[in-house]
Amino acid sequence: MFTIRKYEEKDWAMVWEIMEPVFRAGVTYAYSPDITAAETRKVWIDAPKATFVCEDEANKVIGTYYIKPNQPGLGAHVCNCGYGVDENARGRGAASAMCRHSQETAVQSGFRAMQFNLVVSTNKGAIRLWKKHGFAVIGVLPEAFFHKERGFVDALVMYKQLCNAS
Repeated sequence: MFTIRKYEEKDWAMVWEIMEPVFRAGVTYAYSPDITAAETRKVWIDAPKATFVCEDEANKVIGTYYIKPNQPGLGAHVCNCGYGVDENARGRGAASAMCRHSQETAVQSGFRAMQFNLVVSTNKGAIRLWKKHGFAVIGVLPEAFFHKERGFVDALVMYKQLCNAS
């Protein structure tokens, strides 16, 4: 149904087309709604360990995610991911497919766990999806996110162990 592959330079226009409205909305990511394409490229393409795209049956890029260490050095065995799905392709399972793929990629890359640092409490769809994939809420950050429409709202820290601790 979906093909998930490593990002290639030819994908940039579609990645920006997906992420620009997500960032502009100011309701799920802490990046400024005024983020530029160049700034997005730095945080989504250049800084992560890897970036992937999700294509539909027609080979159209409809989603993207990145994977990177959540912390440097002694915390680098825990990864962090960010996901985005084209607003016209939501509800078809792309985010779920990317979540599964990102966990497989994490294990193959030597990560032992995955952590989402700032899941906005009003993002019920994402919370439901991450829980479905085995993530647990391990902390609540009171009023840690300034929601463009609702003002200050809580943010959640979500975590999943990917490998057994030794």
